[in-house]
Amino acid sequence: MKQQQGFTLIELVVVIVILGILAAVAVPKFVDLSDEAEAAALQGVVGAMNSAMSINYAGCAVKGHTPEANKCVAVDNCDDVGSVMQGGVPSGYTLTAGAIGANNGDTANCTVTQTSTTNTATFQGIRAGT
Repeated sequence: MKQQQGFTLIELVVVIVILGILAAVAVPKFVDLSDEAEAAALQGVVGAMNSAMSINYAGCAVKGHTPEANKCVAVDNCDDVGSVMQGGVPSGYTLTAGAIGANNGDTANCTVTQTSTTNTATFQGIRAGT
């Protein structure tokens, strides 16, 4: 008796149906990741702005380090964050100007907007070197 090799038509159809169901479930999950990626990018920029403000304030707070000595940058407005970040504010993001207190170390919540989505987030502006 000769042995058969290969799959039957029913087995092939069952495999194709299973693959179709898996594709129908998985594709929407991957297609919708762009919104999450944009939100994560905004949070990354906000984190960088928080860090830049904190590092600049620390540089200004060290005794003898003044804007004149090029150890820190004077910051008194939210939109000054571009001058303390290496490379400035990334393209695709805008800042809402707003005064930051009257004394060194005063803080204010500053708003950054992602222009491609109009999503917003806040970071803490710290007055320094003024």
